[in-house]
Amino acid sequence: MFTPDTYAARRAALAQQAGSGLILLLGNADSPMNYTDNIYPFRQDSSFLYTFGLDMPGLAGVIDIDADTATLYGDDVSLDGIVWIGPQATLAELARSVGVIEAKPLAKLADRIAKARDAGRAVHYLPPYRAELRLWLAELLSLYVNAVDAGVSEKLTQAMIALRSIKSDAEIAQMENALDVAQRMHLLAMRSARNGVKEQEIVGLMTGLAASQGRALAYPIIFSRDGHILHNHGHGYTLKTGDLVVNDAGAESPLHYASDITRTTPVGGRFSERQRVVYQAVLDAQLAAIDAMKPGISYREIHDHAARVLVAGVEPLALFKASAEEVVHSGAYALLFPHGLGHHIGLDVHDMEALGEDRVGYGEGVSRSNEFGRRSLRLGKPLHAGNVVTVEPGAYFIPALIERWEAEGRHASLINYASFNACKDFGGIRIEDDVLVTAGGARVLGKPIPKTVADVEALASA
Repeated sequence: MFTPDTYAARRAALAQQAGSGLILLLGNADSPMNYTDNIYPFRQDSSFLYTFGLDMPGLAGVIDIDADTATLYGDDVSLDGIVWIGPQATLAELARSVGVIEAKPLAKLADRIAKARDAGRAVHYLPPYRAELRLWLAELLSLYVNAVDAGVSEKLTQAMIALRSIKSDAEIAQMENALDVAQRMHLLAMRSARNGVKEQEIVGLMTGLAASQGRALAYPIIFSRDGHILHNHGHGYTLKTGDLVVNDAGAESPLHYASDITRTTPVGGRFSERQRVVYQAVLDAQLAAIDAMKPGISYREIHDHAARVLVAGVEPLALFKASAEEVVHSGAYALLFPHGLGHHIGLDVHDMEALGEDRVGYGEGVSRSNEFGRRSLRLGKPLHAGNVVTVEPGAYFIPALIERWEAEGRHASLINYASFNACKDFGGIRIEDDVLVTAGGARVLGKPIPKTVADVEALASA
């Protein structure tokens, strides 16, 4: 954990922005897979982790804004529990470890909330994203379950987003710790992507490497020669020379900060000429985006800049019939690049999106587009020093999308459908890094992972 003072300072900053009343933060509970005692690996709620730091089920925290106090609610482990999980720290000891003086049994939480409501005090809570949290809030607040969302505190939610959006040096260190493991996972995958090897074998190697370091995956691994399927979690294909494999994989740090890296590898160690052209265009787009990042510029501007570089880079394939500026302005580029350039990353791989994707990624004069492609941009608002975001342009040839757009005659004057149809067997390419916005620009976090054509070919053929 961080120091007790760190968590105390976070709670104080949150209280200062939330106004008055109580702040109620619920931790996650164990989730059974198929019966009560067979549970999924526990993952604490990230906002609870941020403010109370304790990584175990059955906890809740209350911050009394007006009294300037914090209380941890939970229960000491019973003797029966100790038999199964061993001796545990007491609730009071846990509270002290995160700078909280007062610790009370969980059964007393309902009375605390009821008294505050009877006194007309506000009870601020965040949007619930799990059914059990919604049910717990409904019980504590005497609400119908379908009324819980309407009572979410916009003030508290915006305050939490503002605080978590700016990463401290200690948080950056955690993210680079996670990236150390991610780097090793990607190097292993690049060396292992050989003719005759099954995708699932390489996924198993990466998963095992993370587990050997005591780390959880930050998200389910995407490792597929069908890279045009953006979130393909199937791993049943046997690789063959000439395939392109998209590997989107990351691990968590000991304190659950995420890493999120994508590389694309040619099986057999050499890109074909067509693959090389598209790969270099994607890489140029990523490098141009990182170079353009700085405080004050909107990420939507960076997205469009990357798209223009990408479209210009694939000119040798004659995919488009107009200038890069015209193709991007029209939205025709999204046939090749149908997703957003990136998103916040931190305690969540898509950081804070449980609090509302538009709340996190928009505002400050920028609203989400309804246009295909741009509407999938999860982050559009201006960047600030201390933000950490992913930069992940890609190029994909999605047969169903090509066929639909061609049948509709969409952007027919700008898109060369004959060239797109000739590439239906291509698959996809994505290149992604985690990038810190600094006062003067941006810095790619973590140790370098090969991404130039020469470096990727060298590693994949070694």
